[in-house]
Amino acid sequence: MPEPRPMSESQTSVADLSDENEGQAQVLRLQLRDLGGRRAFSGPIRTVACHEDNSKVKAVLATPGHGAVLVVDGGGSLNCALVGDMIAQSAVDHGWAGVVVHGAVRDAPVLATLDLGVKALGTMPLRSVRRDQGETDVLVAFGGVIFTPGDRLFADEDGVIVLPA
Repeated sequence: MPEPRPMSESQTSVADLSDENEGQAQVLRLQLRDLGGRRAFSGPIRTVACHEDNSKVKAVLATPGHGAVLVVDGGGSLNCALVGDMIAQSAVDHGWAGVVVHGAVRDAPVLATLDLGVKALGTMPLRSVRRDQGETDVLVAFGGVIFTPGDRLFADEDGVIVLPA
């Protein structure tokens, strides 16, 4: 399994960005696991709000990402995975920078090999149902942050911050 890619010297750490943007940066107050091959990633935010149904996640990550980060509000449920190896590979193939999941993912050994940032509450081997339920590009909030489509998300091993567009 390849080593996670470190942040390059030209990139500013999330901690430094937080300091530099004090009062403007929203800091996620939630511990997420780093599960992707990219440990540091950033991009404009897209969102999906869903509960134990990853239909919208799959659909959005199959569209051109242009370096965006998909924030998935799964309500914190650990009952099933909202992202697995095939959906994550689709995200890589379509140019997404990362996925932040307020819920579970699966296929962790494969996710760790992909050139994609993946942060989630944890893992769960059960797949989700698909009933085409959920909403895309809506405000979602968890961990003390309001994720607004178009704002910019920055993530590394220290955590996640959001800056206004």
